[in-house]
Amino acid sequence: MSETAIIEIDQITKIYQLGNVKVTALDGISLCVHPGEFLVIMGPSGSGKSTLMNILGCLDRPTSGTYLLAGEDVSRMSREQLAHIRNQKIGFIFQSYNLLTQATALQNVLMPLVYRRNGHISNKERLEMAHNALISLGLSDRDQHKPTEMSGGQQQRVAIARALINSPALILADEPTGNLDSHSGQEIMEILQNLHAQGSTIVMITHDAQNAMYAERTLHLRDGKIDEDTNHAEVPAMVVAGGSV
Repeated sequence: MSETAIIEIDQITKIYQLGNVKVTALDGISLCVHPGEFLVIMGPSGSGKSTLMNILGCLDRPTSGTYLLAGEDVSRMSREQLAHIRNQKIGFIFQSYNLLTQATALQNVLMPLVYRRNGHISNKERLEMAHNALISLGLSDRDQHKPTEMSGGQQQRVAIARALINSPALILADEPTGNLDSHSGQEIMEILQNLHAQGSTIVMITHDAQNAMYAERTLHLRDGKIDEDTNHAEVPAMVVAGGSV
């Protein structure tokens, strides 16, 4: 595996104890994701997608095996250490947006900066960073809007701005278009495609084969194992033709 990889997992297993029964959610998975890759993870229900995403996002620890994130072994870190890693190195985009309903768009985007341990960033700088992030997602006029005052597509853009605010090494997107209509979903996928073109490393879970076409690599899971790992020669022209946002 490459020393420059963003993700290096080696023989990862995850076993859950349900009463007297042991359930193997992940069974010896090894995977390498390089900087700038756009990887899609697919598979039927129960295949291990969510478990793998939780481990990649440092939301859970493997039962066995190792996980290096940007060269740092996070496999056995404490909960506090994992929380720090999530804040510093990972940007999350969820199907349900996970925005604070009583907070404005600007306040939602600010949240990762509030928890950031780098105290040298002033409040003025934080506000400017959050505002610029919203501008980059076409939301310059939504700073003071709350989630209930925005469409689903706009809420997901706020979530993407929040994910990008700390310049993460890795963006994890879990069914990012699952709650959106087809037009808004396409816009979100074009944003992710543009981020990928700018050098972002993205790992996305999706059930949508059309969404998978935006990525350059597709990983299929089945019964906790990698069933297929496909690199696509190029993104289809009809996807690229969607334009930039």
